[in-house]
Amino acid sequence: MALYAIIAKYSDSEFLLGLIIVVKMLSLAFFSPIAGYFADRFNRRKLMIMCDYLRGAAILGILFVQSADMLWLAYVLTAVQMMLSAIFEPAKTSSIPNVTSSENLTNANIISTASWSIIFTTGMAVGGFATEWLGTNLVLILDGLTYLLSAWFIYRAAIPQQRLSKEELYRTRNPFKGIKEGLQYLFRNHHILRPSIAKGTSTMFLGGLIYMLIIVSEEVLMMGSIGLGLLYAARGIGTGIGPVIGRRLYKDEGDWVMMIGFSIITCGVMYLIVGWINTISLMFVFVLLAHAASGANWVSSTVLLQKRTVDTFRGRIFSTEWLLFTVGNSVSVIIASLILESGLLTVKPLMMLYGGIMVLAGAVWTLTITRQEKVYQQQMLDKL
Repeated sequence: MALYAIIAKYSDSEFLLGLIIVVKMLSLAFFSPIAGYFADRFNRRKLMIMCDYLRGAAILGILFVQSADMLWLAYVLTAVQMMLSAIFEPAKTSSIPNVTSSENLTNANIISTASWSIIFTTGMAVGGFATEWLGTNLVLILDGLTYLLSAWFIYRAAIPQQRLSKEELYRTRNPFKGIKEGLQYLFRNHHILRPSIAKGTSTMFLGGLIYMLIIVSEEVLMMGSIGLGLLYAARGIGTGIGPVIGRRLYKDEGDWVMMIGFSIITCGVMYLIVGWINTISLMFVFVLLAHAASGANWVSSTVLLQKRTVDTFRGRIFSTEWLLFTVGNSVSVIIASLILESGLLTVKPLMMLYGGIMVLAGAVWTLTITRQEKVYQQQMLDKL
C-alpha cells in the first residue's frame, strides 16, 4: 500500500503504477529457475532465514525515495525483494509436506492459506488507513521489521528435508544441469504438469484484474488507499474461505483438476459483475467471491503438486510453477496498463473484457485438461 502511494505521489502515470507490479512479477520469474535449484540443493530452513533478513533490508531501503528523481530506487529494491521471494516461496511450499503427515497435508495447506488470508486482510485493511494517516515511512519501517519476526519464527522451527545424494549433488553441480533435470522431470510427468499450470492459467487474467482494482479505487470509487485496502481485504477473506468451501464440495482429490476449471470460470464471472457495478459494498462481496474461487484453485493445485512430486525435485517444480504464475501475471498487467494509458478502453469495460476471457479460459481448461486428468485417474484405477 505504501509503495503504491509513493509512486502515486511522485508520478501520475497509470503505466508506472502498473510497472511496479510487473517489476515484482518479472523479478520473481527471472530468478525462479535458479531459486528452485537452490531450494533442492541447500538447506531450505537456512535459505528462508537469509531471505527474510535481506528482504527486510530491501524494504527499509525504500525510505531513501524522497523525490521523483529517486523513484527508480523503489523499483530496484522491489526487484531485489522479489528475487529473494523467488527463493523463499518454493522453499516454504516444498517444506510443508515435510512437517506434516500425508493425511493432514490438505489441512496444513488450508491453514497456511487461511493464515495468509488473515494477515493479508488485516494488513491491507489497516495498511490503507495507516498509509493515509501515519505516512509511508512508518509503514515501510513496520513492514521491514515483520521480516525479522518471520525469520525468528523459522529459526525456531524444525524443518526436515530429504537431501540430494552425493551422486546427485555431483551430477547437478552445474546449476543449468540441475534446472534442466527439473524441467525434464516436469514434462515427463504430465500428472504433475497439469496442476503446475493451474495458477498460471488463472493469473493470465486475474493479475490484470487485481491491478485494475487500484484504478477503480482511485477513479471510480474515489476512495484512494482506503478503498483499495477494503477491496484487497475482500480478496484476502475470499482466498481464506475458498479452499475450505472447495474441500467440502469436492472431497475426492480425483475431482480437483475439474474443480480448478470451474474455479477459473467462477472467478471470471465474479469480475464481470465487479466491472458492471459501482458501489464499494457490492464490489467487496463479488471480489470476495472471485478470490474464494481463486483460493480453491491455489490450494488444490498446490496439494496435488506436493503429493505427486518427490522431495528432491519439489523446489524446482514449485519454482517453475512460480515462473508460469509470474509471467502470466506480468503480461496481464502490462496489457491492461497499456490499454488504459492509451485510452483504448476505460477501466470498467476493460475489467469486464478480462472477466469474460477468463470465463472462456476456464471452459477450455474443462474441455481439455480435465479430460486428460480423467484418463490418468482411470489408468491409476486400472493398476489397482
